[in-house]
Amino acid sequence: MKILMINSVCGIRSTGRICTDLAVELEKQGHIVKIAYGRENVPEQFKKYAVRIGNEIDVRLHAIKARMFDCSGFCSKSATRKFIKWMQEYDPDVIHLHNLHGYYINIEMLFRYLKSSNKKIVWTLHDCWPFTGHCAHFDFIGCNRWKDGCGNCKQKTEYPSSYFMDSSNKNWEKKKKIFSDIKNLTVVVPSKWLRGLVEESFLKSYPIKVINNGIDLNIFKPTVSDFKRNKSIEDKKVVLGVASTWSKKKGIDDFFKLRNRLDLNYVIVLVGISKDEIKNAPNGVLLISKTNDTKELAEIYSASDYFVNMTYEDNYPTTNLEAQACGTPCITYRTGGSIESVPNQNVVDKGDILDVVNLLQKQLSLNTSISDRNDMLRKYIELYYKQKN
Repeated sequence: MKILMINSVCGIRSTGRICTDLAVELEKQGHIVKIAYGRENVPEQFKKYAVRIGNEIDVRLHAIKARMFDCSGFCSKSATRKFIKWMQEYDPDVIHLHNLHGYYINIEMLFRYLKSSNKKIVWTLHDCWPFTGHCAHFDFIGCNRWKDGCGNCKQKTEYPSSYFMDSSNKNWEKKKKIFSDIKNLTVVVPSKWLRGLVEESFLKSYPIKVINNGIDLNIFKPTVSDFKRNKSIEDKKVVLGVASTWSKKKGIDDFFKLRNRLDLNYVIVLVGISKDEIKNAPNGVLLISKTNDTKELAEIYSASDYFVNMTYEDNYPTTNLEAQACGTPCITYRTGGSIESVPNQNVVDKGDILDVVNLLQKQLSLNTSISDRNDMLRKYIELYYKQKN
């Protein structure tokens, strides 16, 4: 088979690593694979798969227009036209869509081609952007306008940010039309929670399959680590938080509140912190910059006593899986699909800092049935064959 994946990034962060994990396994089985991506750098070992859609200038122009006119996904016409021409020449058997937001592709042009091509299509939804008029998540504000048409968007300035126009209703109507009536399309979601939302959206007519995100259990496992000694915190209980981007929605403010509720026997370690957040961190919070080194991350997980995920909106976070695979119990807010990989007794209501403190003083359960990456890959490849036939 010839497979083409389309995603905002390639080989980095959770969605980009899913693409390259699939590519490596497919290549082992004798298939031909390409990953079309829109932005940022590709790790050297994955460049043989990578095909860039447009360039950095295209991304910047798309982002500027989106900030002015609320038109994320409806720019990049020249880059998309060139990409479609390349795609016709490559002539894949299966097209696997991932994140189409990220200021790099024109969804109207892309889906016009997909409808006419009669290709077999798999679309993994990593968030809610495909069926809203603007946002990627809406749990934080409890919005349900996406069910019957957006408008007067309360998250207009949230990613993908618009500082002037609100085109959320127009975008919703356009997406509904663009994403409808596609032959041979199967929607994949990583969580039961997201499946429930898709079943209430304008995508509900398509087959919907749950394939949990999986992690590499050869890397994420209890690992000997000098992390505590290197950071001079051997006598502390480590409460760990990990995110690729920190924000109020990811719980950064709640971690700072948690610090004020814990005694000096605890230290909070946050991985993935930017310089802006460093300025606001209270004493007793250890900040570590973003890392793409999974082995280093496994060492940090293994050295920690607790992993706490205080996200207010999420799909099926792999950080929960990674921490528990390394032997570290996980506490999570009752949000999205985050609760699906964590024991029920380790789940607390959003914003309930006192309940988090209480759990940190108990012997916590550990989920030992972690989604394996190989199982995830097998299910995707089985779906490719099904789509091809």
